[in-house]
Amino acid sequence: MSNACPLNFQKVDSNVSRFSALFVAILVVIYLNTSNVYILFFLFIDFVVKLFLKPGMSPIMMLAEFLKSIFHIKTKYADGGAKKLAGYFGLFFVTALIFAHYFDVWLLSLAIAAIFLTCSLLDVFFDYCIGCKIYFIIKKIYPDFMNNL
Repeated sequence: MSNACPLNFQKVDSNVSRFSALFVAILVVIYLNTSNVYILFFLFIDFVVKLFLKPGMSPIMMLAEFLKSIFHIKTKYADGGAKKLAGYFGLFFVTALIFAHYFDVWLLSLAIAAIFLTCSLLDVFFDYCIGCKIYFIIKKIYPDFMNNL
């Protein structure tokens, strides 16, 4: 477990979530290059499945698990609450990108995508989870935050 994240007594594999963040970042970049809104709908559905249904049924999560096993990467546990909060942020960013797309506000789409990509790629390349840091601050203020989610 990472010492930086408070525990919610649920463990997730940080390496799988990093692969997942990489695929999300790649899909956002593809969306920016093609303006194909169906990519965003795919990401939206993937985040909903991951957060509210069953994480193992998420296509991106299944691909991340597969690649982890192919490359024989060791499991590295992180706090599940922080990663779940990061997932909620991801869902928010994807939803905001969908709205910006339909309202045809390209500069807003670029700004949202830049923030989203920065957060995702910090996790991918530096194992630095912004959601974890925000989660830690919130848990200090509200100790029962996300206990029932």
